[in-house]
Amino acid sequence: MNARTQSWPPLPVARWEDTRDTLQLWTQMVGKLRMELTPYVNQWWNVPLYVDARGLTTSLMPCGPHGMEVRFDFRAHELVFDRTDGATRSMALRPRTVADFYREFVEVLDELEVPARIRPVPVELPAVIPFADDETHGSYDAAAVERFWRSLVSASRVLHTFRSEWGGKASPVHFFWGAFDLATSRFSGRPAPQHPGGVPNCPDWVMRGAYDAEVSSAGYWPGGAEEGAFYSYTYPEPVGFRERDLGVPGAYFDETFGEFLLPYRVVREAEDPEALLLAFLRATFQAGADAGQWPPVGVPVPQLPGPAIGSRSTPLG
Repeated sequence: MNARTQSWPPLPVARWEDTRDTLQLWTQMVGKLRMELTPYVNQWWNVPLYVDARGLTTSLMPCGPHGMEVRFDFRAHELVFDRTDGATRSMALRPRTVADFYREFVEVLDELEVPARIRPVPVELPAVIPFADDETHGSYDAAAVERFWRSLVSASRVLHTFRSEWGGKASPVHFFWGAFDLATSRFSGRPAPQHPGGVPNCPDWVMRGAYDAEVSSAGYWPGGAEEGAFYSYTYPEPVGFRERDLGVPGAYFDETFGEFLLPYRVVREAEDPEALLLAFLRATFQAGADAGQWPPVGVPVPQLPGPAIGSRSTPLG
């Protein structure tokens, strides 16, 4: 496998869709646990997972008198629970039903004396089965999951660069388990009209908390195109936003999703994937900011001399 293929691997959705859907349900269990153990942060920033050197992690969470981290290790294919007093447990990531996974998940929480329980029903999906009853989803293609993780690593690298360019309020680069996407958001500093809600199996008050401020969001989702897609939208959508000519090869406005999309395949096959993706992120943000007449926000972030994306050197040693 060459370096390009390793960083931006082919990922046809049709070949791993069953695994993707099973994995999303598993991540929802872990994400719901993080939501129960952590204090609320604006726009639900306390609930996502984060890309790390082995997969996806909750980062450190309060857990009674201890701290605990839960990590999807997509190299060893385990769900690992690490408590700060040295207690640890692991669960195998393998072909198994959601119901079987949930039973063991609850057992581990009991063994580790975790002072929280999750609402055992998926969210943000058009049709849901309680975790304990789901014998339908049970696929796990380890090779496909590892390829997906590598695509997240590359997407995260570019999204972090994009995030660093904004001097106003900006979210971390984080993985939302509800919609199963990696995202970052910029805020204008102005409030937004109340979100109408209507997201399947998700209380309207959740979406109102997520969208109580004017925002431009962008990210990566393993859906929406043959191999997944990068997306960008502005809420509330200003007049003229969707008509903007981005000048980015392969990018288009999707009327069904109500956002700009750039297919993952177009990015991975580009001569310079990082440059193309960054151009898309910048152009779509500017389209929303211009159409919405965003005010100047914050202090421009100084662009210190440093390595281009992918460089092996840094100016600080």
